[in-house]
Formats: sequence, structure tokens, C-alpha cells
Amino acid sequence: MSIDELEAEVLKLGPQARARLAQRLLASLESLSDDENDQVWAEEAERRDVSWDASGETGRPATDVFRDARARFS
Repeated sequence: MSIDELEAEVLKLGPQARARLAQRLLASLESLSDDENDQVWAEEAERRDVSWDASGETGRPATDVFRDARARFS
């Protein structure tokens, strides 16, 4: 069974069963070794980099982002 098929089946569960499963899955991530944790984060960084490159976005300078954030919360 693929991850997509598994996800589709899990989403058919009721809210309580999905919440219980989510809790167990999250708890299982807390017991990762440092090496496993590093690997997970490296894979996520790579996924985000590939997604960013494919998006064609140019981004915004950090100074603009921080200026806008300060203006919003001032």
C-alpha cells in the first residue's frame, strides 16, 4: 500500500480515531535518534528547496519582510 493509499484510508476514519492516530504518530517522532532527526530535517530542507526552485518565485528581501512584520504588530 502506498503512502497516498494509506492516507486516503486514514482520512475515512472518524475524528476521534484520526486524533488518536495523529497523537501516536507525533509521539513516535519524539523518539527519533539525533541521526534520524538530522536525516528527516535534511530531507525536508531538500523538499522545500526543490519546491522553491520549481515555483519560480523570486522571494522578498528579509529587510522588507521584517519591516512589514514590525509595522503589523506595532
